[in-house]
Amino acid sequence: MFRFEDPIYLYLLALIPLLALIRFVSYRNQRKRLRKFGDPALLKALMPDVSRFRPGVKFWILQAALALLVLMLARPQMGTKISQEKRVGIETIIAMDISNSMRAEDIVPSRLDRSKMMIENLVDHFTNDKIGLIVFAGDAFVQLPITSDYVSAKMFLSSIDPSMIATQGTDIARAIDMATHSFTQDEGIGKAIIVITDGEDHEGGAIEAAKAAKEKDMRVYVLGVGSSKGAPIPIPGTNDFMTDNTGNTVMSTLNEQMCKEVAQAGGGAYIHVENNSAAQEQLDHELEKLAKKETTATLYSEFDEQFQAFALLALILLIVEICIFDRRNPLLKNISFFKRTAVLLVLLTATQAASAQISDRQYIRQGNKQFHAGDYPAAEVSYRKAMEKNPKNPQAAFNLGNALMAQKKDSAAVEQFQSAANLETNPLRKAQSFHNIGVVCQTHKMYGEAIEAYKNALRLNPNDDETRYNLVLCQHQKKKQDQNQQQNQGNDDKNKDQDKKKDQQQPDQNKDKKDDQKQQEQPKPQMSKDNAEQLLNAAIQNEKQTQDKLKQSQQQPQRRAIQKNW
Repeated sequence: MFRFEDPIYLYLLALIPLLALIRFVSYRNQRKRLRKFGDPALLKALMPDVSRFRPGVKFWILQAALALLVLMLARPQMGTKISQEKRVGIETIIAMDISNSMRAEDIVPSRLDRSKMMIENLVDHFTNDKIGLIVFAGDAFVQLPITSDYVSAKMFLSSIDPSMIATQGTDIARAIDMATHSFTQDEGIGKAIIVITDGEDHEGGAIEAAKAAKEKDMRVYVLGVGSSKGAPIPIPGTNDFMTDNTGNTVMSTLNEQMCKEVAQAGGGAYIHVENNSAAQEQLDHELEKLAKKETTATLYSEFDEQFQAFALLALILLIVEICIFDRRNPLLKNISFFKRTAVLLVLLTATQAASAQISDRQYIRQGNKQFHAGDYPAAEVSYRKAMEKNPKNPQAAFNLGNALMAQKKDSAAVEQFQSAANLETNPLRKAQSFHNIGVVCQTHKMYGEAIEAYKNALRLNPNDDETRYNLVLCQHQKKKQDQNQQQNQGNDDKNKDQDKKKDQQQPDQNKDKKDDQKQQEQPKPQMSKDNAEQLLNAAIQNEKQTQDKLKQSQQQPQRRAIQKNW
């Protein structure tokens, strides 16, 4: 993508037509004055060394140099830039309660919306700090690994909703424990855990978890959202309110006492969030007390400075203009360098050569504009055209993978990311290709393949915290997936034994059932890990079945019985 960082300087280009108009008027007046001296043909013979074209050529060369200098001042930018910046700040993990009780509207507009506004204001106040986001209800997971990218933090924040977690309730202890494992390994830097909740802790253990965090030099701050009077919990899409097991309307209240105890145990402070900015100011004051340390952050910018090419061209034009004299050289008077046809041919040849040289980049820039505008099919077409012009362009392959992934064409996207990784020579960009492969595999619960992709990315870029957290999350999910498969396999074995006993007792009546059961008991062929496309397509087709199995496994008696779903 191409842009100008300071486009206001482009208004200076208006000087070019103005100067051209001034020169035209000046040249016309000069011709009129010459006619007063005598016949133009006679005057031309009297001035054999005067060139007709040299002054015009020098003028337009200066005009072109001026235009390039204006473009250089506007700071043209294109491509991708990766920079390392040193920052002095703290690390903050925000644990946000998204249980159903956060829908209560005793705080305007609601507890959940008020919490989002609080976090957004907090992010706006951060400059050199790192931030992470955890959402929790009856369960907890990392929504955003700790990062310095505040834009991503706001983007993830906007998509938070209680429907994200199927296991409802409020488990503050689990959220605090997960937050303690979500910080970086840097020592000597202030680390804060900000818990935003209404205090309805249904599982217990929050005070013990806060004490454990304090022992690790982490401070736990609790923001209490709600009122002591309480409010009913609305059901989305209806005019009804949630009820308990006895049919009575649930009144969710703020448990300030529990919130204060958790904050005290965590060495932090309790802050009551109301419909004003006092809570924000108090929280900023508390965070200012934490120790700050210089850290190195990897920043990815989509734009890099490209003014050097414009400056070089302008310098060349100025040198050429100096080398051209107003009068003809007596030694070269019989050679004409400034015939119009020759100049046009040279300019046309140069333009065609330049166009042929950057045609694939033009398609990439066009595709980037379409991609940012949300027109992913058109962006895909542009990137494919760039690939046709230059099949060895890793940027085109990577961008094509992003366009395919945006259209849910995940199998084709993985192929393009793999191709980009093979073509790319920059280790950081190559790591990004492996990272995206891991994201696609993780989306389809192919945790084994995702783990391998994330490992390849970390080998190339060990400082990528986001990839590292995704790797740990996939390892945890794969472990749970293996346990569920073992449980399902055990249940299948029990069912097989029962079916065999029934078949022995009634051999004639169940003959057809035995045949069906044998067909079902035949081992399924194992898919090759190398064939990512077939594996992805199969995962997409069986995704609904997998979700149903997970829901059934959650309802098994060995799992925690949910007494409250708010």
